[in-house]
Amino acid sequence: MSAVVGVYEELRTAPGQVIPIADVQDVNRKEVSIEGQVTQLWTPGSPKIQQVGLIEDDSGRIKFTVWRASQKTMVREGETVQLRSVAKNWYEGRVSVAVTGWSTLHFPERDRWWDV
Repeated sequence: MSAVVGVYEELRTAPGQVIPIADVQDVNRKEVSIEGQVTQLWTPGSPKIQQVGLIEDDSGRIKFTVWRASQKTMVREGETVQLRSVAKNWYEGRVSVAVTGWSTLHFPERDRWWDV
């Protein structure tokens, strides 16, 4: 049974898979993909940062940073966004994610044709 659970966990958190935010700290690699709602944005403390805020799903929340050099679309509070291939970082014992030039942002609810 433990082998089955191990294989399931490995597949569920495999590279490229969107994982629950609570699992980010446990994944043993530098890049992850997550999806959630942007619950808070605040003013960046550096001109090199485009945006900084919190994103959360049913499992938890995490701080995210969008670097200006990544040239990504701006996110809005209350919006659902999928952050793919974001870099996992640790600072003072807390995990966070950073949108880099290799990352992609997908907005599942933005510009839905049936909302027009």
